[in-house]
Amino acid sequence: MAAPGPGPAVAPVDERVPLPRLVPLAAQHILAMIAAPVSTVFLLAGGLHLPPDRTAALLSATLVLCGAGALLQSLGVLRIGARLPFVMLPGGAAAALFLQIAREHGAATASGAVLLAAALLLAVLPLYGRIVRFFPPLVMGTTVLVIGVNMVSVAAPMAAAGGGSALVTVAATALGFLLLRGVWRQLSVLLGMAVGTAAAALSGAPFRAVPGDAVLALPRLLPYGIPHFDLLAALPLLVFALASLAEATGQTVLNSEAVGRIPEPSRDVPRTARADAVASLAAGLFGGPTMVTSAENIGIVRLTGVRSRFVTAAAGTLLVLGGLLAPVTRLLAALPVPVVGGAALVIYAVIAAMGIDMLRRTDLADRAASTVVALSLLAGLLPVLAPRLYAPLPGWAHTLFGSGVPAAALTAAVLSALFRRLDAAGRAAPAGAG
Repeated sequence: MAAPGPGPAVAPVDERVPLPRLVPLAAQHILAMIAAPVSTVFLLAGGLHLPPDRTAALLSATLVLCGAGALLQSLGVLRIGARLPFVMLPGGAAAALFLQIAREHGAATASGAVLLAAALLLAVLPLYGRIVRFFPPLVMGTTVLVIGVNMVSVAAPMAAAGGGSALVTVAATALGFLLLRGVWRQLSVLLGMAVGTAAAALSGAPFRAVPGDAVLALPRLLPYGIPHFDLLAALPLLVFALASLAEATGQTVLNSEAVGRIPEPSRDVPRTARADAVASLAAGLFGGPTMVTSAENIGIVRLTGVRSRFVTAAAGTLLVLGGLLAPVTRLLAALPVPVVGGAALVIYAVIAAMGIDMLRRTDLADRAASTVVALSLLAGLLPVLAPRLYAPLPGWAHTLFGSGVPAAALTAAVLSALFRRLDAAGRAAPAGAG
């Protein structure tokens, strides 16, 4: 008998990494993503005027959800999760929308909007191929740009509460982006907050006291009360949930290529989106914004050459454990509000820049594309620049058009689809006439 040959080769994405290497590699992934959940929680807490103990509870819930989402995406369960080295974060633009809804309609309505958006995402996944084409870079870029500009106006009062430490935070963060490289550059927001906190301490600025001496922190269920469901108020997040399918497509293809797996969007993107939706359902119950899968860590995969999804699964485990440690969350929740505001200004400016980068993929020399962008920006910025303009409108119309983000998103989506159809009809007309 012939000796049995070697077993089938294990794909790099499915390789098991020895524990001595697994822990530091997982910690590196956490360092690359931790600024996003921490700064998002601070921003929400400042915008909603949460006391320090509730800020700590929200931070605990967010870290636990980030870890659970990373586990779900990395390991995959019942076609939920892409089984790729992904991590999960509270989406920056989604968090801005959550805060906008909470400020205008109450935090309970914002939680209800998160639940509605997650349910809608699950419901439309069978129609994935038909929906994603309505959100090309033109629509996504305009919407994300308006989100960034709108939320800068929200973060500015937080920073103005103590201009010195806020400016130090902004300057230190900007220097980090300019001078640092690799993982350290991805930590620029946290490093900027550390420098701003030191400046606040030297200037005698007050720190918020967080009561409690427990070792374990348990996320608080329904922190704003029973969620309130209002479809009109939730419209910005509903539109964003549909638009997120386009982003999930790009991230899933990019991650598949990074780990050497042949991209299969029709199979993998719905799995990615299902995990996002499941994590978002949990976030809505624990007071957080919509959760999204992040592509930030793809750079770590390429930098280290380690493609195993079990590394991000280990990072998810560490995040869950960190979120349950009360001293960590209490310490972070005590940071001064101006420092948080300064970091938020940078984050939302970066979101606006992301929108501009998305628009670069569109030929703005084309008259139709430039018209869509111009009218969408007008619809999105008027509520910020001239909020009284919409005062005479009835309640439903004021909710729809008096908030910049849903107005811009709907204007961009409708006009983009209209011009695309008119262009197709124009190209078909000569053939028909002939």
